Formats: sequence, structure tokens, C-alpha cells
Amino acid sequence: MQWASVLLLAGLCSLSQGQYDEDSHWWIQYLRNQQSTYYDPYDPYPYEPSEPYPYGVEEGPAYAYGAPPPPEPRDCPQECDCPPNFPTAMYCDNRNLKYLPFVPSRMKYVYFQNNQISAIQEGVFDNATGLLWVALHGNQITSDKVGRKVFSKLRHLERLYLDHNNLTRMPGPLPRSLRELHLDHNQISRVPNNALEGLENLTALYLHHNEIQEVGSSMRGLRSLILLDLSYNHLRRVPDGLPSALEQLYLEHNNVYTVPDSYFRGSPKLLYVRLSHNSLTNNGLATNTFNSSSLLELDLSYNQLQKIPPVNTNLENLYLQGNRINEFSISSFCTVVDVMNFSKLQVLRLDGNEIKRSAMPVDAPLCLRLANLIEI
Repeated sequence: MQWASVLLLAGLCSLSQGQYDEDSHWWIQYLRNQQSTYYDPYDPYPYEPSEPYPYGVEEGPAYAYGAPPPPEPRDCPQECDCPPNFPTAMYCDNRNLKYLPFVPSRMKYVYFQNNQISAIQEGVFDNATGLLWVALHGNQITSDKVGRKVFSKLRHLERLYLDHNNLTRMPGPLPRSLRELHLDHNQISRVPNNALEGLENLTALYLHHNEIQEVGSSMRGLRSLILLDLSYNHLRRVPDGLPSALEQLYLEHNNVYTVPDSYFRGSPKLLYVRLSHNSLTNNGLATNTFNSSSLLELDLSYNQLQKIPPVNTNLENLYLQGNRINEFSISSFCTVVDVMNFSKLQVLRLDGNEIKRSAMPVDAPLCLRLANLIEI
């Protein structure tokens, strides 16, 4: 009986082997048929067999109709880095580049700073119109090599860094979406009235360390502007028509010699004003020029003032060092001096003037009762 079982098993094996011999590769065909109905998202690209799928995907339910679309290729210039964990950013900084490489369409943040780029050719960003940040600072870009419409198609651009270059004029036109514009440390000499036209969303404008002599009324339409930095230029006049939303105004290291009466009343949110290292005199200031209730800090140091200009009682920090002031007038801080009326001034710098501590009036402590630093 045992021998019969062995013979029967041997016969079945012989029969099965015979079937395999008829089609020795039937299992390969079977596997191929199985693969045609199954999709593994982690399989290598058909056009890049040695590269794995760049981004992890969750295994969801099987596709109802047909095979899923193939994954998009990883397009990143060989001169740059495109980290897989931040697929919308391209880093091309500090690489001695002399040109702008191709920008893939998926990019939103591109960093080209600290290279030797001298030109921004027309159409260089046409493939990536969804860019939000463009960093081009620390290069050798000149105005005559910037495409006129190179930025106008970037309708979502929020931050543009062109500082520390060789620009001699304002770039433009610029997209209305722009929120921050960095043009400092260039060679720009003027800001035409239409240079910033349409930039209603701009909140910060950096133009310091240029050669600007004239600004005119170019700031009038910037209704969202909060910070304006025009320090270290050659301005003789303050800008016309400050935006109503402005909070910070930096005009130090210019040649400004006068400020119109009620100049700051059009900016009711203004908090910080710096006018140090200019050519201001008392003759160039109206009585109520700085009597703005919103101001918290006012820097008038290193000018040619001989008297303390009147300021609002809400002012907290006043810097007047390095002038020619020779008297201490308490009426500059308090029009009425009593228990209920006093200045909120905390810091007062008067050192480097022609005034002596003995010149401080007896009612000064009552007016300046909140001051924790008075330097004479």
C-alpha cells in the first residue's frame, strides 16, 4: 500500500513537470499580467530606473478607471539645490554664478544671492509665475541689464531682494502683489513719481544707502506702507505726502534742512521718526512740526538746532545730542505744568550741546516726572 502511494505521487509529479515543460515561462507571463493591473507608487520612474520616487505618497484605494498618472519629474538645475523636504524652494546662493539658471514651474522661493550675476534677462521667470520670494541681493546687477517686464508677470510676488547691487534707477513695472521691496545699497539717484505706481499692498520699502536726491510724491499711492527707509542718501527735502498707514520713517544721514508745518499729521499712526545727521535749524521748523500725538520716538541728533522744538506729551524718547542748543525750555515738553499735566518722556538726550545742567528749570522734575534718563 505504501509503495502504491509513492508510485501515485511520482506519477502526478511527472504529469505536472510535463505541463511546465510545455510552457517553461508561464510564470513570467503570469507575473506580467498581474503587474498590468497593479500600480506601486514607489516603483522607479520608467524614464529614470535608478531613481526612487522623490516624495512619499499614501497608498489609497485602487484607481477605478485605468492606471494613475505618472509622477512629475524632478527638474532642478544642476547648479542649485532643491531639497525634497521643501519642494517649492530652490537654493542657488553663494555659487559664483554669472547667470540666472532655469527656474522650474513649481518653485515659489528662489535664492540667487551672493553670486556674480550681472543681468536679469527678459522671460527668465516666465515658467515660474507663481513665485512668492525672489532673492537677488549681493550680485552685480546693473539697471541696463534688467528686462523691463521681467517682474511684471509674477502676479503673486511678495518679496523682492535687489539690494547690494549696481542699480542706478528704480526697476519696473513691479507686480501689485509686492509687500516688501529691498533696493538699499545701490546707486539709485531718484525715485520718479510713477516708479511705485500701483503698489497698494507694499508694506516695507528699503531705499537706504543710495544716491537719491529727489523722491517727490512717489509715496502717495502706497496706502499700506508701514516702513520707509531713505537714510544715507542725498535728500534735501522730506518726501511729499507720507502714506497714512506709515509707522516708521527713517531719514537720517541726508541733507534735509526743513520740515513743513503739520507734515506728520497725514500719518496718524506714525511712531518712530529718525532725522539725525541732517542740516535742520530752528528756522526750518514750524512751531508744531513735531507735535504729533502718535509719536513715541524722535531722533533729531546731530543737526544745527539751537532750541528744543516743541513735542507732544505722548513722546517717550527724544534724542537731541550733538546740536547747538543753549537753553532748556520746559514749554517744549509741557504747555501747562501741574499735578495732572506732565510729559510721558522717559529718555532725553541733550549731551554734546551748549547747555549746562544748571540751566534746567525748577519745575522740570514735575513736568518730566516719568523720565529715567536725562543726559546733559
